[in-house]
Amino acid sequence: MEFNNTLANEYEKGIRRTLPSYDAMLRLIQTFYHSRLPENANMLIVGAGSGNEIIQLAEGRPHWSFTGIDPSASMLSIAKERLLALPNNMSFHQATILDASLPFSQYDAASCVLVLHFIQDYKEKLDTIKEIAKHLKPGAPFVLVSKYGQLGSLETELQFDLWRSYWQQHTRLSLSELAEMEKSIRSLSFMSEEEIVTLLQRAGFTKPSRFFATTLFCGWVCFKEEH
Repeated sequence: MEFNNTLANEYEKGIRRTLPSYDAMLRLIQTFYHSRLPENANMLIVGAGSGNEIIQLAEGRPHWSFTGIDPSASMLSIAKERLLALPNNMSFHQATILDASLPFSQYDAASCVLVLHFIQDYKEKLDTIKEIAKHLKPGAPFVLVSKYGQLGSLETELQFDLWRSYWQQHTRLSLSELAEMEKSIRSLSFMSEEEIVTLLQRAGFTKPSRFFATTLFCGWVCFKEEH
């Protein structure tokens, strides 16, 4: 999915309909990092998007530094404009984590929020998480949030029913427009929770723990291996 100017501007409205507890999720992520990191910390944000995550994390942490990575120039343009007023040191890279040339070899923490399901190939998913781990200090906290489930399973199809009903009740989209959106979502890469936890462990993370789940989305906190 290409986040061009139009999609980037629509993202702010759409994400809170697709993920109704989006803001609560960001507050939970903020709480996790604020409880784990010192007053000065370098954070790696993989999938910086329009800057929502950084805005939330920077609250009350003026000395935290952020490196934001996103392949979409349009999304990063929005993020840079929105983050101008913050006192934090920031740098941005239009790239994927596999292509970026990062300023730090080891970060104090990292996140990868609402990114993994856009990567279709399993090896690329694993390489992406491994690359994040490579740039973290031992024991550093990491948050992953992604779509999850198994298409065709009873549980996931019931979640799609709820998702469909929510959009019907809270938007003016026609049934045909909603069907096209659902088709687009189903084309993304879904993985079960067990598969995602295994992926994190294979990439070098320990203590994966689910902290968040809403319909088709789930989130885990974990830590880079100490050895």
